[in-house]
Amino acid sequence: QVQLVESGGGLVQAGGSLRLSCAASGLTFSMYAMGWFRQTPGKEREFVAAISRSGGSAYYADSVKGRCTISRDNAKNTVFLQMYSLKPEDTAVYYCAATHAWNGNNYYIRGSDYNTWGQGTQVTVSS
Repeated sequence: QVQLVESGGGLVQAGGSLRLSCAASGLTFSMYAMGWFRQTPGKEREFVAAISRSGGSAYYADSVKGRCTISRDNAKNTVFLQMYSLKPEDTAVYYCAATHAWNGNNYYIRGSDYNTWGQGTQVTVSS
């Protein structure tokens, strides 16, 4: 059974930092490209960051570029999202997602590209 479990969310003041983790199980993690998305009530799910299965390529949404770093540890089946200089508008439920990738350098930025999702972790940034 494929499972993604996010952790690391919480309440933080504006300007603070958080590191989200997503632990994967039930899949050959190194064969999967990974992504982070976020969603607030009443809004569409929004792409945040993506990383290739090798970890060699990454892509960020303009809204977080320069304030986030996505990384992965294939030995630990985990992908991370380090967020800096958090803003109140970063408040959302953050989801990680996985998709099988034949090309080690590809990343994916559309939600429809992913077929496995975690349950989400809440990030709240207070002003």
